[in-house]
Amino acid sequence: MSSSPPNRLGAARAPRAEAFARLFEAVHEGVYIGTIAPGGSLTFAANPHLKLMFGYGVETPQEDVRPFDTDRFLDAQARLAFIARLTRDGAVTDYLLRLRRADGSAMWVEVTAHADRSRGSREMRLEALMRDVSERRKLEDQARDLYHQLLQAEKLAALGQTISGVAHELNNPLATILTWAERLSQLPLDDSVRRGLQTIFSESERAARIVRNLLTFARKRHTTRAMIDLNQVVRETLALRAYEQRVTNIMIIEALASGLPQVFADPHQIQQVLLNLIINAEQAMLSAHGRGTLIVRTWHDVERESVVLEVNDDGPGVPEDVQPKIFDPFFTTKDVGKGTGLGLTVAYAILQEHGGRISLRSKPGTGASFFVELPTRAGNLKPAPAPPSKPAMPVGVGAQVLVVEDEAALAAAVADALTDAGFRVDRAGDGEEGLKLLGEKAYDLVICDLKMPRLDGTALYRAIAATAPSLARRVIFVTGDVVGTDAERFLEESGCRWLPKPFRLADLLRVAREVLA
Repeated sequence: MSSSPPNRLGAARAPRAEAFARLFEAVHEGVYIGTIAPGGSLTFAANPHLKLMFGYGVETPQEDVRPFDTDRFLDAQARLAFIARLTRDGAVTDYLLRLRRADGSAMWVEVTAHADRSRGSREMRLEALMRDVSERRKLEDQARDLYHQLLQAEKLAALGQTISGVAHELNNPLATILTWAERLSQLPLDDSVRRGLQTIFSESERAARIVRNLLTFARKRHTTRAMIDLNQVVRETLALRAYEQRVTNIMIIEALASGLPQVFADPHQIQQVLLNLIINAEQAMLSAHGRGTLIVRTWHDVERESVVLEVNDDGPGVPEDVQPKIFDPFFTTKDVGKGTGLGLTVAYAILQEHGGRISLRSKPGTGASFFVELPTRAGNLKPAPAPPSKPAMPVGVGAQVLVVEDEAALAAAVADALTDAGFRVDRAGDGEEGLKLLGEKAYDLVICDLKMPRLDGTALYRAIAATAPSLARRVIFVTGDVVGTDAERFLEESGCRWLPKPFRLADLLRVAREVLA
């Protein structure tokens, strides 16, 4: 009689042990029981899912599955930190570790564990549940990248409208300065005055290039796109820098994949992006150690349906605190006078307009890699046909021209230049005044600003087209902002010739003669 209770207790334990055994085998979490110490680990039990997680076969002995050995950690310091946390708290919950599978590939693992440490021993008994969260981390990284891209796009969009307006206002005085400098340079002058005028002219053109860069990233521009071979663009761009690289001890390694699919892009804009990346890399390497190796790679990413271009240098790298700001407008790490902080911003805007992207990977001290991606999927856009070129023909003396421009100084400079070239010129300060003069006199040509108060160039053109269709074909627009969507559409629909401010007088006279020819 006295032996019956132990029998009932043993009978009760047997089904419970069997249930735990079935759970241990079937659960879709890695289950680990063993010991861990600074020098290594021992495994007492590892369930089938843990073996599967780490890439071991089902037949692998449990004691050979040691996920907490030193060589399983990508970072030895992370293992020490994990042991220190277990020593201090005795347990961890959803502790994130970067571990290696049996084949050496990396994965992210969340560990929830309890540890018991024997007194006087550095070894701890560890019971842990482990979960492979590599896919979740990948999605989180992609979501973070997308967030940063959207943040950057919003930042550029917010600046775009302001900068477009500022650029338009800058172009007017720049056009006036360039026009007067060009006119004065045609007069008989002594050498010192001529040098001063040349300085004014060159510095004004430099300012105009900066304004054009502002407009490039602020809004979309007219581009000429075609199916291009990216490798060919790379070779042509590297050829432009070959001499400079040779004399500065920059070695180039080309790793251009054969058989790349063509991409629909503006080759000049892609070359602008590549030149900026190459020159930045050269400057970084030369400043760091006076020489360097530049690696330019291309490959086809079939999964992302893109062609990828990598520009890799062995310079000092980009500090982590600088990387989030690297594509911001006006941000530069260069000395004053050596950079405008617009190069990478313009590159970002160009690639965004092409449906591509640019990204950076860099660790301080190990160089930097910029990745340019362009989609390979065919688009619906077709490159705009180039306007037919006509030979410049001299216009007869006495042709009547109306200059409609709200910037008085620029209007005066243009009118004087046209007068010197043999035109008879009238001026109007806005579209309403221009419309009045058109009703009083017949004109052979109208040169008109696109943006003006009261009545703008678009409305003036439509009034001319309604009353004098033949004159509407002889309207030339000058504008400091050609990048707005409405302006682009209007200029394309009208078919009118136009010049971006600031322009050269020679170009204005050439276009005027072509329109009148």
